[in-house]
Amino acid sequence: MNTNESIEMYLETIHVLSKRLSHVKSIDVANELNYARASVSRAIQLMQDKEYIILDEKKNITLTKKGLEVANRIYDRHVTLTNLLESIGVSKEVAEADACKIEHVISEETMLAIKKHFDK
Repeated sequence: MNTNESIEMYLETIHVLSKRLSHVKSIDVANELNYARASVSRAIQLMQDKEYIILDEKKNITLTKKGLEVANRIYDRHVTLTNLLESIGVSKEVAEADACKIEHVISEETMLAIKKHFDK
């Protein structure tokens, strides 16, 4: 599935917020990412066009099956990479920040090898 880093960040954020909130709105995404509402509005439209999300009549954001697949993949990478970095002595804060950057560019082959290593 071909997505860019920005869309992946939005989808992951919506996914994480949906675990904490009963309804996710664009303002929640903007606040979580510390982005301007206008930027989030443009991204929401793009994600709708790509069928990653749907907006109901109350402007609640829901991930589609396609969007949830991307969000789950990125979130899983984030958690795995954070755990890896913390296991080698990186502080939680730095591990979280670095994992957030790495999760979008790491190859599937490397990610699978890391997961296989942790499964041992």
